[in-house]
Amino acid sequence: MSAENTNQILFPELSEKVPRQIQRDFKPGLSGLPLRDTPAYRAGYNPDVCSTQELLAAVLQGPENIAGAYHLLENFRRLQDISHAAVRELTQIPGIGPAKAASIKAAIELARRISVPVDESPSIQSPEDAAALLIPKMGHLEKERLLVLPLNTRNRLIGEPIEVYSGSLNSNVVRVGEIFRPALRANAAAIIVAHNHPSGDVTPSPEDIAITRAFVEAGKCWM
Repeated sequence: MSAENTNQILFPELSEKVPRQIQRDFKPGLSGLPLRDTPAYRAGYNPDVCSTQELLAAVLQGPENIAGAYHLLENFRRLQDISHAAVRELTQIPGIGPAKAASIKAAIELARRISVPVDESPSIQSPEDAAALLIPKMGHLEKERLLVLPLNTRNRLIGEPIEVYSGSLNSNVVRVGEIFRPALRANAAAIIVAHNHPSGDVTPSPEDIAITRAFVEAGKCWM
């Protein structure tokens, strides 16, 4: 055996025993992922196994949906915080424009409505019950709004709260008759009138007190 043969190390021949399988049905989504891996596909077929970020991305859609969902959770942390955020706050998040902010608001409102049984509308027996129902709807609003809640004889809400006025409220712009119109249409036995303060100070203003007294007097005539 020569010195050349002594120093030579022979390696076995390498070959790929299993050929690579070409995925012929590959269809990339808008994010560049295979279709089956996109948030929209996963949320459509297996929503219960999706992460919160994936579900948000499915709501947002578009090429920046995954990044937008990530930034939303980075800034607001919880879904409850996202639901309370104003549209102006949402559109400050990278990748979230007015249309996507509207999609988020719509999805949250649908989730809220589906949580109420069809055959059992909310029962309002106290101011606390009314507050629990209305704070998620009005607590984050940037403008003053006045809502009317028509109730049946069991103090259950008939339909959805109805917005009657938007903007600064005072006795010069609020027509008492408009407050009772939704109740008459719904054949309601009673109503609750609710008004938010975007400033966060819930102390009734003199205008609030005057308008409330006018509503009470008109209600006595109605009853």
